[in-house]
Amino acid sequence: MNQEPQVDYTRNRKQRHRSSRSKTTLGSRLVSEMKDWLLTAVIVFAVMSVLNVFVFNISTVKGQSMQPTLWEGERLFINKISLLFVNPKHGDVVILHDPSTGPSHKEYLVKRVIGIPGDIIEVRNHQLYVNGKIVNEPYIDTEIEDPDFAALTVESGNYFVMGDNRHASASKDSRYFGSISQDMIVGRADYIWWPLSKLNRL
Repeated sequence: MNQEPQVDYTRNRKQRHRSSRSKTTLGSRLVSEMKDWLLTAVIVFAVMSVLNVFVFNISTVKGQSMQPTLWEGERLFINKISLLFVNPKHGDVVILHDPSTGPSHKEYLVKRVIGIPGDIIEVRNHQLYVNGKIVNEPYIDTEIEDPDFAALTVESGNYFVMGDNRHASASKDSRYFGSISQDMIVGRADYIWWPLSKLNRL
């Protein structure tokens, strides 16, 4: 008469043991998955950080100095690695450290390369000349409204940059702070990637 309760008791104890073991296994699996997820997240963060420092960056346009090519709030894909292999060339849109000082100083500026080492730059009759020839600039919407300046030669290792906005006092550039050294250039702006409606190569 006492045998059947003993069987039930044994069965219940085995079931409790299996349930406990199942919970332990589930907990261990969750901990293991969390560790894997965290390790993956750390690796991805490290890789993205390295890429961000050495390969590419995303920059947001601030101000009006590059209108009508670039407008405030647009986001640019910045190619950093290309300048390790090739020098900036005429027409490149680049991100550079602001060499100016004072209240208008910014961390970065976006400008267009107008002159490379050895070029002779001048503005005559509100037109841009490089090496004695007038420059065709399809990216601007007005002649240069700021005062003309006499011919100057871009020093070795330096670049002359200007904003595409040629309205009066609209761009703080090499006309204001002089030519810049190559090590001040962070990277080349290759694309507008946001908003998607303006997705375009520069």
